[in-house]
Amino acid sequence: MAEPRLLERVRDALRVRHYSIRTEQSYVQWIKRYILFHRKRHPDEMGAEELAAFLSHLARDKNVAASTQNQALAAILFLYRHVLGRKLPWIEDVVRAKRPARLPEVLTADEVGAVLRLMDGVNGLVARLLYGTGLRILEALRLRVRDVDFEYRQIVVRAGKGNKDRVTVLPEALREPLMGQIERARALHDGDLREGFGRVWLPFALARKYRNAEREWGWQYVFPSIRRARDPRDGTIRRHHLDEGNVQRAVRNAARRVGIHKRVTCHTFRHCFATHLLEAGQDIRTIQELLGHKDVSTTMIYTHVIRRGGRGVRSPLDAMPR
Repeated sequence: MAEPRLLERVRDALRVRHYSIRTEQSYVQWIKRYILFHRKRHPDEMGAEELAAFLSHLARDKNVAASTQNQALAAILFLYRHVLGRKLPWIEDVVRAKRPARLPEVLTADEVGAVLRLMDGVNGLVARLLYGTGLRILEALRLRVRDVDFEYRQIVVRAGKGNKDRVTVLPEALREPLMGQIERARALHDGDLREGFGRVWLPFALARKYRNAEREWGWQYVFPSIRRARDPRDGTIRRHHLDEGNVQRAVRNAARRVGIHKRVTCHTFRHCFATHLLEAGQDIRTIQELLGHKDVSTTMIYTHVIRRGGRGVRSPLDAMPR
């Protein structure tokens, strides 16, 4: 197998470019699988043919989704470009999997209400936040105390998808529940400080610029984990944010109890947020900004799933006398 240093070089290259820890873990795993698939040959000895064989194996033998196959491709290309320094004239010959165009699953307002009524505690608050703001699950869980602005009734999303900041609405209905959650987080942080902890992870540039910020209250997570953990990057004991898996399970269980047969996830609430705003007459450009979409064409997909159905066309059958 390739020398152990190779994967360390991959991690270093990812951290220098400020990739998230999740992306780092994912890329390292895909590179490992690529090397093991080719019986521990060094990637420097391989090229387009070996990469195509690996991608075909994923699609044919493992039956992975197109998005998963493209993630594997991105990881391996990162290895060649940024770690091994290889030019890739053969990249045009590698076929990327085409993701199928699918309409998002959207619940009616009544269905959303039924699901939310069965969710309580911090998971219920996160679910209400997702529906009320259009945040992605990790955007919600990574919220810092300083990013919730009760005076202006807005939430600032830092480094969202595409590493972009944006502002979304803070629902009046969540004002008091969020204040209560922040007070509970404050008590947890004060306890950590008394015990000699209280550090939170900060992006690299901020950690260098503000040396003591990782202990400051404003940088703490709104939804902290119930226990401290060792940071895989540097071994520091920190309190991370709530695990999204807990919220996902709570959402699925609530939808199952309601009897909804659609596929309901945390991301479904984001789709519902956009669709229900469209149904209420909100202009699509505003919705695009709230969601953080780069192009309005991405937001336009919700025009196909609003409650009128069938692109708003009335069936000729309905015009016939009964």
